[in-house]
Amino acid sequence: MSLTLPEVERIAELARLELNHDEAEIARQQLNGIFSLIEAMQAVNTAGITPMAHAQDVSQRLRADVVTHHDADGQQRDAFQSVAPKTEAGLYLVPRVIE
Repeated sequence: MSLTLPEVERIAELARLELNHDEAEIARQQLNGIFSLIEAMQAVNTAGITPMAHAQDVSQRLRADVVTHHDADGQQRDAFQSVAPKTEAGLYLVPRVIE
């Protein structure tokens, strides 16, 4: 697949991008280069190759999901809310954004 200059200009218009003639020509060359790379990658015979989720065969170490700090008496909440602009009954008050 290869894009023409009018096609690139139309794509730029649809994307609401303002490109002059030189910028559109550079974009056309870059996009056509990307399409050429994709075509080359699609031409590779991948029969018998198992799909991979990641380029390296690694596993992520996960920590145990345990409570590390418990604040039963609300002292942490009070400390955090002391610097908040507005609070009420233990809740943060935020400005209304939807009428």
